Amino acid sequence: MAGRYGGGGQGRRHGGGGGRGPGRGGGRRPEPEPIRGVRDDARLSAELLRMDGDSYGRYKSLTGDWDFGDFTLTVQHAQADPFAPPSRVRVLVHDAGIPKSAWADPVRRRATADHLGRRARRLLRGSLLRIDTGGQEVIERSSCQLTDGGIDLRIGIDLPGRGRRIDGRAAEREFCATLPDLVDDLYWEEIDVAEAEAFADSVADTVALRAQLEERGLVAFVADGAILPRRSGVSDEPMTGGAVPFESPASLRVSVDLPHRGTVTGMGVPEGITLIVGGGFHGKSTLLHALERGVYDHIPGDGRELVVTRDDAVKIRAEEGRRVERTDVSPFVRGLPTGADTSDFRTENASGSTSQAANICEAVEAGARTLLVDEDSTATNLMIRDERMQALVHGDREPLIPFIDLVRPLHRDHGVSTVLVMGGSGDYFDVADQVVMLDAYHPHDVTERARALARERTDADFTAPRPRVVDPASVDPATARGRSRIKRRDMDVLVFGDHDIDVRSVEQFVDPGQITGAGLALRELVRGRHLDGARTLAEALDSLERALAKDGVTLLGGDFGGDYALPRRHEIAAVLNRLRALRVAEQR
Repeated sequence: MAGRYGGGGQGRRHGGGGGRGPGRGGGRRPEPEPIRGVRDDARLSAELLRMDGDSYGRYKSLTGDWDFGDFTLTVQHAQADPFAPPSRVRVLVHDAGIPKSAWADPVRRRATADHLGRRARRLLRGSLLRIDTGGQEVIERSSCQLTDGGIDLRIGIDLPGRGRRIDGRAAEREFCATLPDLVDDLYWEEIDVAEAEAFADSVADTVALRAQLEERGLVAFVADGAILPRRSGVSDEPMTGGAVPFESPASLRVSVDLPHRGTVTGMGVPEGITLIVGGGFHGKSTLLHALERGVYDHIPGDGRELVVTRDDAVKIRAEEGRRVERTDVSPFVRGLPTGADTSDFRTENASGSTSQAANICEAVEAGARTLLVDEDSTATNLMIRDERMQALVHGDREPLIPFIDLVRPLHRDHGVSTVLVMGGSGDYFDVADQVVMLDAYHPHDVTERARALARERTDADFTAPRPRVVDPASVDPATARGRSRIKRRDMDVLVFGDHDIDVRSVEQFVDPGQITGAGLALRELVRGRHLDGARTLAEALDSLERALAKDGVTLLGGDFGGDYALPRRHEIAAVLNRLRALRVAEQR
């Protein structure tokens, strides 16, 4: 667009509009008074140029609303110095000409917002303005929301300076030229409408496919032609050369009708117990990883647009060292030498086996109906005990009930299916309903061959874990100084008040913003009285989900000064269970 990064603040649609009153200042340190009187784009341009060379702290006088005519710029937070976290601004485009067909349906609304956010990121490349758009998944996030024909953008900016002095000319260029140009280029008449509609169509097909799984008795679907391998261990983008397109075994192939793509075929993963087997490096974990991510929708071109998993699927692993708070692990652990009650189990430092048992029981408590398990990240002694070990260590001396003895009762009695990658033990053939072998990334149905090798075995009983009631006072984001603190450190730690929550093993976090979103969700569980000391944890999560369905992701952080994305209930529960301050008031 002509004029991008030029000065003057006069875009095609912008200019003048009267003042909107003073902005909001505040804080502990003395701060400049907010600029008063008329606050429009011309005034902002003049003030920024006048500030050039002033002390950096004067930027705080910009806080509040600035009227650009067709959009309002709100400076929500101005950083105190050049080395502080970025400043935050909001751009509310009143009417971007977006037709009702793009935002009336919640699925298309989310998809269109995601598409426009990604367009904004491309348009801002090379500027100081940054917008959070995530990776390959289409997740509802705070950075771009649709407002019935308008657009609500939340943007970060490192306000420009020369040392600790304001670079007013650079700031004027960003606020009064780059932002108006960005808004112009997000108007519906300016975008590639066919591309935007195709993006939303793709997401709508994924959602429609996922909605069919339960009625078809499936936990997952992998489309023929899907590209599962990723570019590298640090890139979630599809492999561009040499990737083997997925092709379903004929015996597991199903056809589904989708609203935009029409009929598609692929491998249906039935309810029950499914083993994924094969030699090393033949694609077992790649397939499971795709199923883990299949609880989310993907952008067109990802290769996994039609790899879908029911949204109640949870990845399970061992997690040595985690805290467990009054979790009923008695299905897996009975008769400890210490005499501890494993139906009300608490530890500050769980072993691999007890952490995995707790992870399973907590997932089931939170509503998981599909477990995804890779033997490489499990505790071996919780997965299986072979005949020779049982002969040496008799059952009355072993408190652990292995998963192999419980996986069938989990499905038969509680409707919880399992998809399990297994490369080192054939004992799971005894309990498998179907076995898929990966050979050089080509799947083969080897169920009948596995059954020929299977043996009869006796199952244990799996009693549903006792529901827990959380003490809401133990879920507090306030620090010892009384200030709320919610932030993340990379993909490893959520800082919640004075507590660091280790989230490295919560593998279905796919976006950094979801970790922040989970912290905000913990706050909202208490603030919104979903956790009220009477509801069980599952009931509280149900209540929060209903509120989110009504109000959207901004329910979590309308007052939060950073980016965040919507997490699933299962990741919210996982983070809550890893909060070391958590206290359970009672079990039921």
